[in-house]
Amino acid sequence: MNESLQTIEHIRNTAIDLAMRFGPRVLAALLILALGVMLARWAGRWLERGLTHIELEPPVRLLLLRIGRLLVMLLFIVMALQNLGVELLPLIAGLGIAGAGIALALQGVLGNVAAGLSIIFTKPFRVGEYISIAGEEGRVETITLFSTTLSHTDRSLIVIPNRKIVGEILHNFGRMRQLDISVGVAYDTDINAALATIDEVLKSNPRVLRDPPPVLQAGQLGEWAVSIAVKPWVAVPDFGPATGEINQAVLEALRRKQIAIPFPQQEIRLIGAPG
Repeated sequence: MNESLQTIEHIRNTAIDLAMRFGPRVLAALLILALGVMLARWAGRWLERGLTHIELEPPVRLLLLRIGRLLVMLLFIVMALQNLGVELLPLIAGLGIAGAGIALALQGVLGNVAAGLSIIFTKPFRVGEYISIAGEEGRVETITLFSTTLSHTDRSLIVIPNRKIVGEILHNFGRMRQLDISVGVAYDTDINAALATIDEVLKSNPRVLRDPPPVLQAGQLGEWAVSIAVKPWVAVPDFGPATGEINQAVLEALRRKQIAIPFPQQEIRLIGAPG
């Protein structure tokens, strides 16, 4: 019983001694970290207000904000460790060795980060533009350090790792796309009248952009029809709806003007047939 009481007393005295020796340092370190969190938030808000006056892509602005907050927090973490009496040089060396091992284990992730930084700063495409890359295409929704997200016309999302983008052939359509519609009319049709009719349809469609002007001209001379190339420009979100609207409106307008749209025909003659 006496030995148990002595053990408890020894533990209590040791705890009090440790609290007296390291308590103020731990309390000071916690206060330094709390101050660091507050100043990091204040620095983030100040930096965000400053960056609003500079034209930057959203991913670049977010990256700079995170770097600014991280630098402030690292400064106060170093101050807290120094207050606790931690030797920083061995700690830095240990972190370097651990970082090398982590880098080997996360080569793919780090490759995405490096590619993401390349995309963010070189700006081969921006949010809102329509691109084709790595066998996929869609409108750019977000660009992060790890991946780029595209939205498809069927409302699905395509997430592409950034390392699959850098170094590949990129087709950037920008913020508008050109429709490629072909309308066939009979050979005895007044081509100028047909072109004027289709031009009226394009001018009446609010999705068709006025600048640049649409391409409208006689195209291929086919076997049974004259193909008219109809290539107006529309905004990226209007690409799908505009195609159907223009096709329907052109068909109705040509019918009203009694302009024939021929269908494939083939005449077969039998030579030397009986009778």
